[in-house]
Amino acid sequence: MDNELFQYVTPNESEQNWGIYLTVAGKAIIPPQAEYPSNEHPEEYYFTWEEGRTLEEYQINYITEGEGIMETEFGRYQVGPGSILLVYPGQWHRYKPSSKTGWSEHYIGFSGIYARYLFQHSEILCNHPSVLSIGFHDNLMQLFNQIIDLVHDEKPGFQYVCTGLLIQLLGNILYVIKNQGFNGKEVERKIRHARMRLQEQYSGAVDMEKLALTCNMGYSHFRKMFKKYTGMSPLQYHNMFRLQKAKELLSESDKPIKKIALELGFQSEHYFTRLFKKKMGVTPSELREEKQSAEK
Repeated sequence: MDNELFQYVTPNESEQNWGIYLTVAGKAIIPPQAEYPSNEHPEEYYFTWEEGRTLEEYQINYITEGEGIMETEFGRYQVGPGSILLVYPGQWHRYKPSSKTGWSEHYIGFSGIYARYLFQHSEILCNHPSVLSIGFHDNLMQLFNQIIDLVHDEKPGFQYVCTGLLIQLLGNILYVIKNQGFNGKEVERKIRHARMRLQEQYSGAVDMEKLALTCNMGYSHFRKMFKKYTGMSPLQYHNMFRLQKAKELLSESDKPIKKIALELGFQSEHYFTRLFKKKMGVTPSELREEKQSAEK
């Protein structure tokens, strides 16, 4: 197909040990009534609509123009311009453009233990969505095209650059999704105001219900929207901000741990130490000892 460019690659052992590596990258303009996919793809990637396919890797396919459908074991999904199609290892799937419109696609396949880690620890991606509607974004197109060009050239070390761009691409996709429903809306201003208030009041407890009232919101709705915007409840956000302040004080001052705990409004040194260990992985005293040892 004249309007199609793709390259399949075989990572070496060093690239696989990197934890995330690419297997394919390509783009295509599929005109109306065209065969899809083209039979130029390798046997393990080619599929028919009747049978579908199962891959042992992740794939992301950005549809920028046209329409179509995607089916997985979880259901049937409409695909429109600005859709991200997600394929998971071991998941049966099939997709195709509408015969009336065709579509334009940019796609990347990848695998590795770090790829699995990223998907398993993303609150969005771990739920196995099949189609994400994100709209058209120039920065995403630029990242796709950079990766496709690097894979096509296959210069030494290209995998390491591509994986960095891939992580940036995934981060941008998640950023767009997380901000859907907030950009330019009043609720975003209210949550940003609440977040600022929590940062200003890091030295003590905060009445979260009163904070919600200052935003002209009921507490349950305020808590829900705050968590959607930040990924944490208001209380979790406040505690994490105080712990970050504690980390700064432990590293940059000689103040006793008990005094730092009281200055930041924690109930007791014991509670502060337990919470700090849970969130930071080390106790306050261990952090200070590590800092002092590094400076010797």
